[in-house]
Amino acid sequence: MPTQTRRWHLAARPEGEPTRDDFDLRETTVEDPGPGEVLVKTLYLSVDPYMRGRMRDAESYAEPWDVGDPMRAGVVAEVVESNYDGLEAGDVVNGELYWSEYAVVPGHTLRQVDADLAPVSTALGVLGMPGATAYFGLTDVGEPTPGDTVVVSGAAGAVGSVVGQIARIGGCEVVGIAGSDEKTAWLTEDLGFDHAINYQTENVGKRLREAVDGVDVYFDNVGGPITDAVFRQLNVRARVVVCGQISQYNATEVPMGPRKLAGLITTRARVEGVLVRDYPDWTEAFERIGGWIAADELHYRESVVEGFENAPDAFLGLFEGENIGKQVVKVD
Repeated sequence: MPTQTRRWHLAARPEGEPTRDDFDLRETTVEDPGPGEVLVKTLYLSVDPYMRGRMRDAESYAEPWDVGDPMRAGVVAEVVESNYDGLEAGDVVNGELYWSEYAVVPGHTLRQVDADLAPVSTALGVLGMPGATAYFGLTDVGEPTPGDTVVVSGAAGAVGSVVGQIARIGGCEVVGIAGSDEKTAWLTEDLGFDHAINYQTENVGKRLREAVDGVDVYFDNVGGPITDAVFRQLNVRARVVVCGQISQYNATEVPMGPRKLAGLITTRARVEGVLVRDYPDWTEAFERIGGWIAADELHYRESVVEGFENAPDAFLGLFEGENIGKQVVKVD
């Protein structure tokens, strides 16, 4: 029997910072699952900064949505009905699905979530795409070695907080850059970062010079003036991991900042982007992160917004710096 559901759609392409008017909540009908398909009920929705790029009519590493298209993101859901051999009603699964209360999807596109390992919402955060991004971005692209100084911008977010802890576990000196005293206190007091800088109230370049003797690995989630300040202090053979540029996502024009490429001649530093889709098998990341969580060596935090109707507000909050850790929406 067809199922009634609500679904969020892209109503308009934002000019600058998105607003609620750029989202449209519609009621629709989901048909019964066909062969190899499952009907799922959404439990948690993810909101992530990269989604802003999909709202543009421009080339991006993620395919843009057309106006009117349903929004898509990471989802944790419960199987209601299954015509797929690998899943049955009651299973909890994770996949990239619509921002929808119910959906019918091919069973092979979903992975089962182990509810005994950690709360199921972590499949959108520390044991999901952000955790895998942090793990592979740091270990494969950043290549830290014990004794290195690792600097992380956006350090109190879903990716940055995991990056810094993996670096600490690996014997590195870790500096986190975040946007409030509450966040910097969390980094040093709870996550074990050696230093934390509040870019809203402190001079990043000055504080970084006082804290460490140069930077060996810079994990960049924000871009802009913060990255300019860190670039000035790269050591010889430093590695820069470009994961995100959230400070630029709502810009209507690309800002012209100080030109830093000449400095790479002196430092012979390597700058490389990371896309987690280049790593199709996340087993290694989740096994190691899960082991660190079980051993109480790695901690995580979630900012939970209640209610399906509040999904756009949760997304917009990312650009106001409201979240600490992973921002998720709990769907009633």
